[in-house]
Amino acid sequence: MSEKQRAILVLNAGSSSIKLSLFPEFAEGGDTPLVQGMIEGIGTAPRFAATLANGTECDPPAWDGGAELGHDSFYAFLLDWIGEHLPGIELAAAGHRVVHGGTGFEKPQLVDKTVLATLESLVPLAPLHQPHNLSAIRALQKRKADLPQVACFDTAFHRSIPELDQLYGLPRDLAQEGLRRYGFHGLSYEFIAGALPNYDTFAATGRAIVAHLGNGASLCALRNGRSQACTMGFSTLDGLIMGTRCGSLDPGVLLYLMREKGMDADALEHMLYRQSGLLGLSGISSDMRALLGSSKAEARESVSLFCDRVAQKIAALVAMLGGLDALVFTAGIGERSPEIRHAIVRRLNWLGIVVDEAANAEGRARISATESNVAVWVIPTNEELMIARHSRAVLAASGTAAPDMTASGLA
Repeated sequence: MSEKQRAILVLNAGSSSIKLSLFPEFAEGGDTPLVQGMIEGIGTAPRFAATLANGTECDPPAWDGGAELGHDSFYAFLLDWIGEHLPGIELAAAGHRVVHGGTGFEKPQLVDKTVLATLESLVPLAPLHQPHNLSAIRALQKRKADLPQVACFDTAFHRSIPELDQLYGLPRDLAQEGLRRYGFHGLSYEFIAGALPNYDTFAATGRAIVAHLGNGASLCALRNGRSQACTMGFSTLDGLIMGTRCGSLDPGVLLYLMREKGMDADALEHMLYRQSGLLGLSGISSDMRALLGSSKAEARESVSLFCDRVAQKIAALVAMLGGLDALVFTAGIGERSPEIRHAIVRRLNWLGIVVDEAANAEGRARISATESNVAVWVIPTNEELMIARHSRAVLAASGTAAPDMTASGLA
């Protein structure tokens, strides 16, 4: 009987989707995932798709009454599916994207009862993301109590932001309670910071701005590969206009909506996270591809405002860094939309940035012209691989035995 291949299950759990990947337990096994998949449409019309490393696509299951199924049912399905369709795989650990690690976690953690309790206390800081991240950990712990689990935080990479720059102009005691700038998309930025030396050794040790542009969007200023600022602050609402999120907003707007429109916290939360951004501006779609393909004025205006805000925030980060050596585009829009890259860089021509139009249209890694004062790159991000690498490191440092979580009643 052949020995099973040990693998790390990587989960990225959201409110309506669960992304999964399986990576070899050890780096010697390579960084190519053994399988990648996703469950989408949770709560409405769930659908599952997965692709093996050899390109084989797996047949989707049919769920009767799928709209009524909760997240726990889908975690159970995934574990059963792995056991049935990948009999040669043995799970060595699970690595999770956890959006918020607060100020206490500067690096990934092997989850035990104390870590989980701390992460639970941070739910008010990320009410739309943290509960789903933690539910994945709890669900796996119920099914496989002996499986080590590693929490990897989107905030951890930004702990290098100077203390002063984490503060708001609010009473200082509120900062002590946790009301401060944290920054997000950290796993993506950490991956890019680690990959940048392979593309641009000068920028990797200098001043770079990374534009993570997707349905969620933000910018990060790097100095010598370390985060110095992020356009997302206390929450994932801040900064850039996004697919359905508002971006930076005058707090007076919220006071007006509460007083004059009678909106409570739940109504505001739903509007700011679900009904704003490109969707709210255009009234058409949150998908940049749909807006670029539309001839409606509202679509054109939404795209233009998105690009304006990205360019404005880049300019602010350039001022903070005292100059710029490289601009990096990544994530769905950043990697796949030459139109958006062109529109943003055109607004930054005053920096001496010149784009090679052919390189941009073809999606080459370097899209800046030789005469450009600033190098411009398109580098694919890989948050799942970053989680797998962190999980390997945590397991190597702590051993592979699962910590006891039963004493706290968390099992």
